[in-house]
Amino acid sequence: MKTLNDFNFENKRALIRVDFNVPLNDNFEVTDATRIVSAKPTIIKILEDGGSCVLMSHLGRPKGVQDEFSLKHIVNKIEDILGVEVKFASDCVGDEAEEMADALEPGEILLLENLRFHEEEKQGERAFAKLLSKLGDIYVNDAFGTAHRAHASTTIVAEFFPEAKCFGILLAKEIESIKKVMEDGEKPVLAILGGAKVSSKITVIENILDKVDHLIIGGGMTFTFVKAQGGSIGESICEDDKMELALDIMKQAEDKGVKIHIPVDVIAADAFSNDANTQVVDVNHIPDGWQGLDAGPKSIANFDAVVNQCKTILWNGPLGVFEMESFANGTIALGDSIANSTKNGAFSLVGGGDSVAAVKQFGFEHKVSYVSTGGGAMLESLEGKTLPGIAAILD
Repeated sequence: MKTLNDFNFENKRALIRVDFNVPLNDNFEVTDATRIVSAKPTIIKILEDGGSCVLMSHLGRPKGVQDEFSLKHIVNKIEDILGVEVKFASDCVGDEAEEMADALEPGEILLLENLRFHEEEKQGERAFAKLLSKLGDIYVNDAFGTAHRAHASTTIVAEFFPEAKCFGILLAKEIESIKKVMEDGEKPVLAILGGAKVSSKITVIENILDKVDHLIIGGGMTFTFVKAQGGSIGESICEDDKMELALDIMKQAEDKGVKIHIPVDVIAADAFSNDANTQVVDVNHIPDGWQGLDAGPKSIANFDAVVNQCKTILWNGPLGVFEMESFANGTIALGDSIANSTKNGAFSLVGGGDSVAAVKQFGFEHKVSYVSTGGGAMLESLEGKTLPGIAAILD
C-alpha cells in the first residue's frame, strides 16, 4: 500500500483528491469543518517536504454551475485551518487551472472549483480525468468519503499516474482502521449495528458474522427481530418483509458461534415526539398504540457488560432516536461504555452517518480510537466490497 512516505514531494505538485463536501449555512459559512481538519496532515506533510498542493473536491449535488455550491465560499475556512494562503481557480480544468498549477511554487496551495460543475466527473469520463491529471506530478487520494464512487477524480485519474499515486494520511488511516476490525482485531470482536432498517444493513451483517464474536442489534431494526420471534411490538417500526431474513441471520449467527444481543426492554412512547408519554416495557410486550424509541435500562446494562469484555469494537448506528432528548439515553450510555472499554485498551471504530453525528453531539469524539469520515464508503467496506477509489491506487 503506497502512502505519502513512499514519495519525496520536493519540487513536485501533488494533485490531491480531498473531501471538502462540508455543510454551509445560509451565509455560506462552514458549520462543521471536520473534513477540512482531517485533510490537514496530508497537505502539511507535502508542503513541509518542499512540494505544492493542488486540491480538488466536490461540494453538494449541483446541477451544472451553481454559485451556492462554489468552493470559493470555503477558501477562508481552509486558510484558517491550514495557516497557509490558498489560491483559487474558477474552474477545475482548462487554461486557467493549468496556468495556475504550473505557476505554483513549493509551499503553495491551489484549490480548484467544484468538480461536480462538470457532468463528466460523476460519469467517470476518461478525457476529463486526463485534463485533471495535467495539474499534478503525483496523485494523492485522501477522500474516504467518496472512495466508493468510480468518479473521474477518485478513480479514473489514477490511471494517468501509474508509478506516482498513493494514499493520503487520512485514507490510509481509514483503511487500517477497517482492516483492524475486519481482519486483525484482537478478540473478542464486537459489532454494534443500530439504525432504523435491517434492509440497509443486511449485507454488512452477513459479511461480519464471520469476523465477530458478538453482535449487538439496536435501534429500529430491533423490532423486525422481535416480531419475527413472536413478540408484540405495538406501533414500533418494523419491516414485515424482512422477518424471515431476521430469523435466518439469527440461525447463521448461532451456527457460527456469534452471540447476538437484542434489547430486552425499551422506552416506549405513545407518539413519535419528544413530549410524548413514556414507559419502560419488555421488548416482547409493547402495548398497542405505543412504540419503542430507545433502549431501556436492563438493555443498557446488558450492552455495557458486553462492550467491556470486548477488545475490538465497531459501532455503526444509534440505539434510539437520539435526535430527541427523551430518547437519547441509550445511545449516550452506549457511548460511555465504549469510551470506558477504549480507556481500558480496546480498539473502537465509529463509522457511518448517524453514529458519527451522535458521537460528536455527545462529546465522545476523542474518547474512541477512530471516527470514520465516510458514510456510504464505510458501509461498503464493511460489506466486504473493494472500493474503486482504493483499488485504483493499489493497481
